[in-house]
Amino acid sequence: MELRTRPVGSWGMNAYVLVCPATRQSVLIDPGAEPETLQSLLEHTHPLAILITHTHFDHIDALAEMRHRLGVPVMAHPGPHVDGVTLHADRWLTDGDRVSMGTHTLRVFHTPGHTPDMLCFAIEHDPRVIVGDTIFDGGPGKTRSAEDFATTLATLRTVVLAWPDATVCYPGHGPAFRLGDRRAAIEAFLRRDHGQFSGDATWEM
Repeated sequence: MELRTRPVGSWGMNAYVLVCPATRQSVLIDPGAEPETLQSLLEHTHPLAILITHTHFDHIDALAEMRHRLGVPVMAHPGPHVDGVTLHADRWLTDGDRVSMGTHTLRVFHTPGHTPDMLCFAIEHDPRVIVGDTIFDGGPGKTRSAEDFATTLATLRTVVLAWPDATVCYPGHGPAFRLGDRRAAIEAFLRRDHGQFSGDATWEM
């Protein structure tokens, strides 16, 4: 599977395009901004769908334009969505669903915490996972309440740490990283009592 990425918008959100080498079929993940940049990422491919990791504005600001340009279905979690967003998807995705593209398949993981509608897209039989704002090299995604932070902790324990060490996480912001290189730090983070914390967390806190 070919993976293309480019940071777009003022928040440096990583937009992704996955391309099946055999068929040139592709999916666009998180059309956050800069439609012309997104269009260039799709060059010489046959777009099949737009996938959304979550509905924060920096991940969907160019969705309407790209939907119009490409004329392909939008796929996302049914929510609840954040910040009053009303999303009209063509296919609602939940944990365990699969999206076929050419000779490849993406496996959907529901990873709530940063938002209730957060999804990750794993390439089957491949170590790469598009993780949105679920997890970053330096810590988990920002939370707005203690309840959301508790949900993040549960997601880390039950979903993320169940992935193999060879998993390469491609986040919504910043560099990709190998899960095995962060596993010990994440496990130590989960052993600590964080009380009623919410906000930006790091593995060292």
